Amino acid sequence: MSKSRPPKLLVDLAGVIEAPIDKVWPLLRRVVPFAQENGTTAAYQGGWWYRGEWSAQPDKNLTLVTHRVYNVAQAMRWGVPLANRFFIGFAQNTRNRFQHTIADIARQLNTTGYLTPVRAGNTPDTPPAEPH
Repeated sequence: MSKSRPPKLLVDLAGVIEAPIDKVWPLLRRVVPFAQENGTTAAYQGGWWYRGEWSAQPDKNLTLVTHRVYNVAQAMRWGVPLANRFFIGFAQNTRNRFQHTIADIARQLNTTGYLTPVRAGNTPDTPPAEPH
């Protein structure tokens, strides 16, 4: 019996929408095609390696939205970077789509949405360092 490999974090993004979570979450739910949901955390998995997770957390009258992308391949994990051209541009493209989603939801709510600073080790074209 083989042991399951833990997911490998590739991209970790966060943004703020200046609206309460009860307004933000239903719109986020419509925009992102989730397959699994648990409260205000949802995920979808694509192909043999990709898992995208979104979550929303209230902070007074603001909502912190996070998006993480994981490599969940159990076999041939080494092949994921090859299949994705070594992820050149992947983090920046993911960031751009995330920023567009945050801005679109904020626009629908007639408010402001913005990204938080890039987290340590998560530069636009390199995957982040593994979490401790």
